[in-house]
Amino acid sequence: MSEAPIPSRCRIVLIAPPPDSGDAERIEAALSGGDVASLLIPGYGADENELQARAERLTPLAQARGVAVIIAGEPRIAARVQADGVHVDGSKAELGDIIQKHQKRMMVGCGGAKSRDDALELGETQPDYIFFGRFGYDNKPEPHPRNLSLGRWWAQMIQIPCIVLAGSEISSIVDVARTGAEFVALGSAVFAEGRDPAAMVAEANALLDAHAPALGENA
Repeated sequence: MSEAPIPSRCRIVLIAPPPDSGDAERIEAALSGGDVASLLIPGYGADENELQARAERLTPLAQARGVAVIIAGEPRIAARVQADGVHVDGSKAELGDIIQKHQKRMMVGCGGAKSRDDALELGETQPDYIFFGRFGYDNKPEPHPRNLSLGRWWAQMIQIPCIVLAGSEISSIVDVARTGAEFVALGSAVFAEGRDPAAMVAEANALLDAHAPALGENA
């Protein structure tokens, strides 16, 4: 990421694609395309050793550009590779336990909320962010209406930042930004086969510059 000032509008969280032989190069290309706040690395069913090996490759690559790295589901791996945070999809009790043990040393964010009640219950543990969406479910051009609705409500009511999953088309980033969410997650929109990750991130930032409200404004 460049040393340009951090934008005061919705920013990008990249969701690393499923591992393949060229994933590091694709992610590095995406990070070269413009402002990215964080790289979120899901496990995709990998065992602990496989996930740690991947995290060891990707974490320094992203951090060298000033991009925070968040490992999904494995606080021990996040600590071992000196990542910036861990993402938890679990119960309120599980999330609260991880926050108590690890939040002093790293960010702890959460996902899994399917309703306002779910979100409020998770929010009681004071995570660093809440994610509306599911990894791998950005397979339609537009964001899921429920994620947009939850993101808009949360951004208006709650101070804890939220991340909302966009659709498979870069243009869908505008709908997310207009909810007032602090972050928009991009996965297939950047990394789908045949796409240029750097060009996709550059286009996404241009759309945010043109259409995203300043943080704190009503969407």
